[in-house]
Amino acid sequence: MSEAILSASAYRYQSLAAEIEERIHAGVLLPGDKLPSVRNCCTARNVSPSTVFQAYYLLEARGLIRARERSGYYVAHGAHQAPPEPEIGLHTSPSSLTVDVTERVFALLQASFQPGTVAFGSAFPAAQHFPLAKLARAMAHNARHFVAHTMLDDLSTGHSGLRRHIARRYLADGLPLHADDLVITNGALEALNLCLSTVTRPGGTVVVESPSFYGALQALERLGLNVIEVPTHPRDGIDLQALQAAITQHQPQAIWLMPNFHNPLGCLMPEANKRQLVDLITCHRIPLIEDDVYGELYFTARRPLPAKAYDREGWVLHCSSFSKCLAPGWRIGWVAAGRFSQAVARQKLTTSISTNAPSQAALAQYLEGVGYDKHLRQLRHTLATQRDCMTQAIAQHFPAGTRATRPEGGYFMWVELPEGCDALALHQRALAAGISVAPGPVFSASRAFGRCLRLNYGLLWDARTEQALQMLGQWCCEMTRTGAQGIAPCGS
Repeated sequence: MSEAILSASAYRYQSLAAEIEERIHAGVLLPGDKLPSVRNCCTARNVSPSTVFQAYYLLEARGLIRARERSGYYVAHGAHQAPPEPEIGLHTSPSSLTVDVTERVFALLQASFQPGTVAFGSAFPAAQHFPLAKLARAMAHNARHFVAHTMLDDLSTGHSGLRRHIARRYLADGLPLHADDLVITNGALEALNLCLSTVTRPGGTVVVESPSFYGALQALERLGLNVIEVPTHPRDGIDLQALQAAITQHQPQAIWLMPNFHNPLGCLMPEANKRQLVDLITCHRIPLIEDDVYGELYFTARRPLPAKAYDREGWVLHCSSFSKCLAPGWRIGWVAAGRFSQAVARQKLTTSISTNAPSQAALAQYLEGVGYDKHLRQLRHTLATQRDCMTQAIAQHFPAGTRATRPEGGYFMWVELPEGCDALALHQRALAAGISVAPGPVFSASRAFGRCLRLNYGLLWDARTEQALQMLGQWCCEMTRTGAQGIAPCGS
């Protein structure tokens, strides 16, 4: 199928989904209303069943409709109450910036991990969402049967069995990668840092999204690299025209992006945009470091393809891990580095040498069974449900003018507060009450997004979590009335 046909097909289902979504928010379609059947929609609009199914899957992923077995699709309760989405695109830096975020990030992380905190500011879901007991049994088995000399096999590239399992999952998604194309790392962050060290030199410039994952900014700061911030939209991902302009003006050494379920926005770049992105970096011969740690946490019918799927010349260095979807704390990640594979393997050998061998073997054993996909299905369902709970709570408790993204996967929601609110002031007040949030300025080298928050809906969802969100909303309402400087201390 040609790229033109693929692009036209993507436009049709996205256009249909946008039209239905507009009717839901306008109140034309109410909660509980049944959508037209796939057959009727095909006839009325002269489109294929695939187009209708993709549109409905997209709306379902956004929490706007729900499928009922043997009945069809219905408007979800609370769908019309969702806050409007942020309009991001103004917070950019036309010139290269020196990065200085580490102290702000350390302060945030330290606060997020305090015992008893309702950790909306955390970067991890609740541990209870993962099959830790089964993983522990696999670890115990491999510890008992571990043979010392095997730790020298594939020392830097990693456990051959684990790499085969990862390669098979790529193949299932249509990416014909070989196990030898992969290097196992100490989590995705090491993979990303190895890639960055491989393709850049100190003093160079790297393009990142705005807002951007603070771990990327820390890595750039540590390596003495400058940053160009390019705006990223909650629906479309990075602004490709602005990216083209940044490449032309600054000739960056690399680009670091998160096309699937972006941290902190939660957005998913459309496939047509990913294809254009890869065409752009290939034309300019610029390495693209793709952070895809949330790729398995999709709410649609199938996993969205990474940018790597469109890479024909090896310019995409694709990084992922099991930390966000299966084994938090185990620190097992990997990289498929394309034309840079050997260079990344050498970087691995000269830095950490290898990744924990028993952990790799235990994961390889766990992946032999069918438990992983069953676990992922349950985790996706849980996260999608909790995404809806957070959306409704924000609509109910936060002040008028609040905007929030509508993630189609992952577990982060980006909230833009109205005028008068200060994310850093809210962060401090929340900490005093045992609640953490991630304020917008930690996601920007230029300290933008002063009225924005990243909230984690992957926590255990209970009455305490609901109450904490209600308190955040009440404080924001106070800020909009009195201004951040007029807020009385908590408890006064």
